[in-house]
This record gives sequence, C-alpha cells and structure tokens, in this order.
Amino acid sequence: MGLRADAARNRARILEAARAQIARYGPRAGMDEIAEAAGVAVGTLYRHFPTKADLISAALTDRTTRVVDSVEAAVERVRGGGRALEEITAVFSQLVDVSGEDRAVKSAAAALGINGDDQAKQRMRARAGLDRLITAAHADGDLHPDVTSADIALLLTTMPGHEIDTRARYRWLQLMLRGLTPARHGDRRPADRNAAGRITVGPDTPDRSTAERSVVE
Repeated sequence: MGLRADAARNRARILEAARAQIARYGPRAGMDEIAEAAGVAVGTLYRHFPTKADLISAALTDRTTRVVDSVEAAVERVRGGGRALEEITAVFSQLVDVSGEDRAVKSAAAALGINGDDQAKQRMRARAGLDRLITAAHADGDLHPDVTSADIALLLTTMPGHEIDTRARYRWLQLMLRGLTPARHGDRRPADRNAAGRITVGPDTPDRSTAERSVVE
C-alpha cells in the first residue's frame, strides 16, 4: 500500500530538505535541522527515516529514480518523433543543475558506508535508456559515430558542482556536448539548445532561475 497523500508530501519535503542541508553541511547535517527545513516535526522525520543512514540512502535512491524516469521519458519522446540530441541535452541540463547536491549526498553516503548496491537495477535502466538515446542520435547524424554511453558516463564524472556558478556549469555542459557532435551544423549545433530549442546552454544563460526554467518549460 502506498503512502497517504499527506505522508507522501511530508516524505518528499524531507528528502528535498535533506539534500539541501547535506549540500550545505555535509554528513554532519542534523536531523533536527533537516526536519525544521522541511517544515515537519522531528517525530515525523523519524517515522519516515529512523536513522540518518536511512534518510541518506533514501535521498540517494530518490535521485537515482528521478534520473531513470527522466531518461526513460526522453526515450519515449524520441520514439514519438523528438530529436535525440536535444533530449540528451535536456537530461544533462537537469543533472548539471543539481550536481552539487548529488555530489554531497553521494559523499555523505560513502562516509556512512552506504554503497548504493541496491540501486544497480536502476542504474542499468538508466544506461539502457541512454544507449537508446545515443543510438537515435547516431541515426540522426548528431553524435560522432564512436560515442558510447560509457564515454558519456566517463565525461559525467568531471561534472562540476556548486563550487562554481550556474553560468560556468552550463558552459561546461556546452563544451562537453560540442565535443561529442559533428560540426556540420555550423556555429550553432543542436547541443547548444535545450529540448525546447529555445535557449543557448552556456555563457548566454544569465542566471539560475532562467537556467531552471529552460529545463522545465
């Protein structure tokens, strides 16, 4: 049986607050402070997550699930006629936007001995979806023919976090994608656009709020 609507909302708020607090304070982020940031009673937090390890493990799993859902939704849009490289760019834009929080949660998990082995099936789903997107982008002629999902995974290990500002992170994304795409499109390649094709990823992105809107619009 699933959670009641109010319990599900509380759980989502707790996980969001946990990611933000861990990004700011690391593994020493307190459960009381996380509950306060989430706007819930401490007892409510402990009913959902009896220990900090439970909370961090859940935050890790929740983020992995979101990535899988995002990739699989992108695959479905490509099957419906969407351009694969634009979908890849949109997925990566979302990853760049939360890269600092993701890195902090993974670090906190490692500090507590949480290895994330239970997420192996989710990671396999994400890799399978990425393989499909890459195959479609190859068919479109939008990626170099030798690019693989392993290459993408390797490049993502260099993704910057919140130690640099939004403009610089999106510039990293632009440069990374340009290295994967042929130059036949001229100066403005598909990798310079989000899934809606409306903005340039990189130094022309003026601020965080605009970058966020570009992903969800």
